[in-house]
Formats: sequence, C-alpha cells, structure tokens
Amino acid sequence: VQLAESGGGLVQFGGSLRLSCAASGLTFSSYYMGWVRQAPGKGPEWVSSIHTDDSKTFYADSVKGRFTISRDNAKRTVYLQMNSLKSEDTALYHCAARATPVTIWKYWGQGTQVTVSS
Repeated sequence: VQLAESGGGLVQFGGSLRLSCAASGLTFSSYYMGWVRQAPGKGPEWVSSIHTDDSKTFYADSVKGRFTISRDNAKRTVYLQMNSLKSEDTALYHCAARATPVTIWKYWGQGTQVTVSS
C-alpha cells in the first residue's frame, strides 16, 4: 500500500493550497480517508476525514470553515483544499486510510510540508 501526498509548499498568511493524496495497493473506495498533521515539537493532530462514498465529512474545530476534504474514487485520490491559511497551520500533513470510521489509521503517507509565512 502506498499513499503519496503532494501539493505542499510555502504560502503567505491568508493564502490557499490544495493537497492531494494518490493511493495504490488498496481498494481505495472501501477505505475511509483522512488527513493528520504534525507541527514541529507537537504531537499528531487529526484534521479531517471523509467516508468511503464522499457522503460525510468531518473537520477539526481548528480548520472548520477553512478546509475542505474531498475524494475521487475513480482517481483513487483524496484532496484537502486549504483556504485562509494561518501560521498555526504550518505542519507536515499526512494522508491516512482506515477500514472503518472508528478504527486506527492503518496506512499512512510520508507527508507533505505546509509552511505558512506571516
């Protein structure tokens, strides 16, 4: 199984980025997908999740209203549109997959770095 994130980079305060995560080696449409970030010196923070059929999405309070998660099962890809970025959004963003909405994240990507400059 491979989850490959892309789309990170350096962006100014208030800017936008769109992260992508391309999956291979798993039945993508059967997996619940999510994004988890880790800022320097801090533990992992769950950001957002999406159900298998795109019917339900969930967000951490810290990103609600600014981030949007989506998926394209035909392309085996999950996205995270990030708007109104803040310095506290600076982190390594990992894509993750799990078999049910309540189990641990089973598969992880290596991450893509997002840095927001003030």
